Amino acid sequence: MRLAFMGTPVFAAVALQALIDAGHEIAAVYAQPARPAGRGQKPQPSPVESLARQHGLPVFTPVSLKAPEEQAAFAALNLDAAVVAAYGLILPRAVLAAPKHGCFNIHGSLLPRWRGAAPIQRAILAGDAETGITIMQMEAGLDTGPMLLKGVLPITAETTGGSLHDALADLGARLMVQYLADPAAYPPEVQPEAGVTYAAKIDKAELKLDWSLPAVQLDRVIRTFAPKPGAWAEINGERVKVLAAVPVPGSGVPGTALDDAVTIATGEGALRLTHLQRPGKGPVAAADLLRGWPVPAGTLLH
Repeated sequence: MRLAFMGTPVFAAVALQALIDAGHEIAAVYAQPARPAGRGQKPQPSPVESLARQHGLPVFTPVSLKAPEEQAAFAALNLDAAVVAAYGLILPRAVLAAPKHGCFNIHGSLLPRWRGAAPIQRAILAGDAETGITIMQMEAGLDTGPMLLKGVLPITAETTGGSLHDALADLGARLMVQYLADPAAYPPEVQPEAGVTYAAKIDKAELKLDWSLPAVQLDRVIRTFAPKPGAWAEINGERVKVLAAVPVPGSGVPGTALDDAVTIATGEGALRLTHLQRPGKGPVAAADLLRGWPVPAGTLLH
């Protein structure tokens, strides 16, 4: 097919590479504009833009697709379809209607559960037993279009935001290639009204551990944001990232260290912190960190 690809982060770049490998003609790649990053805050192209340029593909980075000239340029591509994955811009009706077969989205949840911006994180935070990918036909609503193809992945006690992101990116790329190889094999299915939930964008305040919550829930928070951006707590006056932990029996004032091995009392049960990262340093096992940086029993974490 003659395609446009529209996406920005690593999640989308995995799909773009799969479409290239499958032999599709990528007529244009759309990504969000370069953003300042790193110590020098120099504009850095997104993973999708970087990959597209490596393959010599035409890249467009408009700040919006609302302008008539942008929509006309998109229509002039004479596309069979557009594939969208974590693009980050709203597609106006004129853009959605331009390709012969429409626009297809790789969405990181089992729709209609977790429509919206942060489906990967919300699935772990909610304690879902599974999630997956939905290939859907796009329409004007927020992730409301007909479903075409699904793939399921389990969420286990070891699943992190990072591991689930990577697994879903691979699955989404594979399913998109599978769908485009034989669209007629996957008739559209209207999303049911029952079971609709919305995956709100992650707020930075959610990264701070609230020790009044149950240990099981705090474990989900830690796994959701590992390895990046990392949930955190104030320990010994420092903002320390907590990258892994294990719920264990125990009780006490929430936020209090119950022993010298950073077992912390929570609102229900306790949480043994197993991997930590101090500011400006690399991640380490808690046992190694504590040798030169003790957190004695009775220490109150904030």
